[in-house]
Amino acid sequence: MIGALMLDIAGTELTQEDIELLQAPQVGGMILFARNIESPQQVRALTDHMRQIRPEILIAVDQEGGRVQRLRQGFTLLPAMGRLGERYLSNPQQALELAEQCGWLMAIEVLAVGIDFSFAPVLDLNDVSDVIGDRGFAKNMQDIVPLADAFMRGMKKAGMATTGKHFPGHGSVKADSHVAAAIDSRSYQEIYDKDMQSFIQLMPQLDALMPAHVIYDQVDLNPAGFSPFWLQKILRQQLKFDGVLFSDDLSMQAACVAGGADARIQAALTAGCDMGLVCNDRAAACTALDGIQTLALPNQQRLERMRGKIPNIQVGTTLTLDDENWHSVRKVIEEFKNSF
Repeated sequence: MIGALMLDIAGTELTQEDIELLQAPQVGGMILFARNIESPQQVRALTDHMRQIRPEILIAVDQEGGRVQRLRQGFTLLPAMGRLGERYLSNPQQALELAEQCGWLMAIEVLAVGIDFSFAPVLDLNDVSDVIGDRGFAKNMQDIVPLADAFMRGMKKAGMATTGKHFPGHGSVKADSHVAAAIDSRSYQEIYDKDMQSFIQLMPQLDALMPAHVIYDQVDLNPAGFSPFWLQKILRQQLKFDGVLFSDDLSMQAACVAGGADARIQAALTAGCDMGLVCNDRAAACTALDGIQTLALPNQQRLERMRGKIPNIQVGTTLTLDDENWHSVRKVIEEFKNSF
């Protein structure tokens, strides 16, 4: 059974404390960060060890491209998605082909080292938000939708589920929710017309969503990830979304409005999230775990859809796949990166 808490580890291999936490029924996921990565070979050994301890665990990473990619040493470095948006303005067909190739290449390399999925793609506007910026494909929904659709098509071809973030949109909010309370005072209609459309139009391609730690105070006084209005009324009821809802990291500053780590994960799960992330704070993760012991396990059918198509292969200190397509796509992406 898959539990409702996703947490992290400090190093490049499991400690005895990590192993004990992995065995807790309410732990359902592990997320890897740059500090956990030495080489493809080491990452695959780590993920294999996690599954020896807990076969049903879901393992995730943030591998978007640009400045947000945790797997670097020995992996292909992808361009920021905003570069694809720039190319789309001058050569739409080439940009769409590149987007699909980037999605496939990212996914095939992540899966090769035993990670089920990357929290990608970002569907936020590349607008006023510094923390989003060129993580977003473009400055308007008309360009985001075809590019993100192509990127997700590539992910799915490789065997990876998709996660759109950060619903209903973080791109129009200046504050960085990692370090500050983020408040958006626009009306629901403005948010719906400008920011939500990329999520709505791409919903058939989305296996999961991650809500923003943003308070849309003209709509609801809770951050979206703690809001039954956004998660249940809008996503589940009005938009009929039946994918997984992952909270954003509950250790982020904007999440602290809900109280301690136990109160935060209770608020996220009660509002409608299937799994809550508590990262970079082991004490908080343990507090969160204690806080959900009496809650029911999340929807297993939904979470099972996030399981990646992981190949039974051995990888070396530098990732080299026995796949002609991998070699050719990698070359195309390298040439594109070198063009700007």
